[in-house]
Amino acid sequence: MKNKDRNNYVIKVYKYIFGQVIYLAVSAAIAIFTLFILRTTISDFQHLPIIRQLVHLFLYMKNNYIGDFITYSTIVFILTSCIYLILTHNKVKNIALLMESVEIMASGDLDKRIDVNSDDDIGELSRNINHIIEQLENKTVEERKAQQTKTDLITNVSHDLRTPLTSIIGYLNLIEEDRYKDEVQLRYYTNIAYEKSKDLNILINDLFELTKLQNNTLPLNKIDINLVELVSQVISYLGYQLSEVNMEIRPQFSNDKLIVNADPDKLVRVLENLINNAIKYGSDGKYIDIITKKESNKAVVEIINYGELIPQSDIPFIFDRFYRVEKSRNRNDGGSGLGLAISKNLIEAHNGNILVESNSSKTSFKIILPIE
Repeated sequence: MKNKDRNNYVIKVYKYIFGQVIYLAVSAAIAIFTLFILRTTISDFQHLPIIRQLVHLFLYMKNNYIGDFITYSTIVFILTSCIYLILTHNKVKNIALLMESVEIMASGDLDKRIDVNSDDDIGELSRNINHIIEQLENKTVEERKAQQTKTDLITNVSHDLRTPLTSIIGYLNLIEEDRYKDEVQLRYYTNIAYEKSKDLNILINDLFELTKLQNNTLPLNKIDINLVELVSQVISYLGYQLSEVNMEIRPQFSNDKLIVNADPDKLVRVLENLINNAIKYGSDGKYIDIITKKESNKAVVEIINYGELIPQSDIPFIFDRFYRVEKSRNRNDGGSGLGLAISKNLIEAHNGNILVESNSSKTSFKIILPIE
């Protein structure tokens, strides 16, 4: 790679030098041709006073100094220089504009762009510098977003850790100071501290899992599995949970064999997250429809609930870490606020995609995976 870059550099140097030599040669050729034309036609204008004086001066220099060689060389040099300056005027102007623009950029004004409209090497250099500045701006924006995301993550983690931890410390403090009436109240305080400890454990485990997913360090044990059978198994052991909230799942399975190469444990985690989410926010609708189908050589699982809609303003952020629709932000639902973020990352780790749509009649989460 280094040798290739070196060769490209040498080629560009010689290309630039050769270009200048061409300019100079063209200028000299034009100068000599101009001198030849003047020499053959000047006799026609010798009756003019100015021309007569120039002819006398020319003959005087020719006869009294070094001779024909110096005379013609001087004239050719002057003409060549003038023509060369004319031919390279735009290039020199573009170089000056380039230097001025780069100086402004170096002072910190990254909004400045080099406005050189030419197809030569200066134009190419200008476009490359503009491209570098755009990349630098994009990287700066990305770094700011990353820093803001990190700040938001710390804020949200601190909030979500502090809430259960405060309850645990509070109830354990009551027990430590014997501030309970009887054993029943003692067990009540102990049970609350225990449940909050489980919430804390869920949050910490989810944070570790999401971090591994985003760093591509979470191992996937992929095998060929029948996605329809996997969905059916998940539905079967969620029956008790559904009956407690008086809800029912209505499966609609296609006849297509949806064989996907995936980690079954991770897909179960995604399905559980989405179905639990449908139970949590769709209880008003009483039903959850789960549809499996094949679309363009893709396996699709759609989970639909008929409860609370998701405002359109929240749709783009629904898979962000700790993001919750504002009206449900303070619900004591025992979740970590990371379930949808983990689900999205798990599906993308399987080269799939997850989509969400919500309107006044239903909310739909759609899992899309490649079929083997």
